[in-house]
This record gives sequence, structure tokens and C-alpha cells, in this order.
Amino acid sequence: MTGVPTIALPELRALLATGRVRLIDVRTREEVAAGTIPGALNIPVSELEAALQMEPAAFRAAYTAEKPEPGEENLVFFCQIGKRGALATQLAQRLGHNGARNYAGAYREWAQECG
Repeated sequence: MTGVPTIALPELRALLATGRVRLIDVRTREEVAAGTIPGALNIPVSELEAALQMEPAAFRAAYTAEKPEPGEENLVFFCQIGKRGALATQLAQRLGHNGARNYAGAYREWAQECG
């Protein structure tokens, strides 16, 4: 998908090492059960729009994590091969999350390179 800001594996690794990234896995819970990137929060893409519009307390109750703030930098979405991550990034940007990016290599690359 053109026009969607992306992040490459080396930068993602660096951000993960410093803890300066919010990583959201938008795959299904079944996909995530087979493996994910350590530290990622699972919000299936089908739930993402509603999740990003929740009140912070409701988000915390649903996902046991703090809700991403619209101005937050380094909000990174990923899926299995990149398409749902790109859709999630576009959706987040429409909702004011200007720091949203897609890890275009997705879980497939992560599993090959880091798994």
C-alpha cells in the first residue's frame, strides 16, 4: 500500500531495545497464539477502530494495557505479511495517531530473522 509510513526491521529492533515503541499485533488471536513479537499488544484489526475510540479505562480493562495517545510517537502495527498492518496504520492515522507506522516486513520477516 502506497503512502503508508513504514518501519524496517533494524529500526524496530533499535526501538524495542530502548523500549521506545508501542507495538500492536493486528492478527487474530489464533495467529498470535502461534507466536508474536515479544512485547506486542494484540488488538485484531477487526477490533482496532473501536479500541482506539474507547475511553482509557475501558481500553485498559479490555486489553490490560494503556491506550495509545494520539500524539504518541512510534506506534507500530504489524500482521503476518504486511497488508492488515498497513490498513491498521491508515485507520490509526485517520483517528489522529500521526506517529503510526506499519512494520512492513511483518511477523513473517521477524520469525525468519529473529525467531
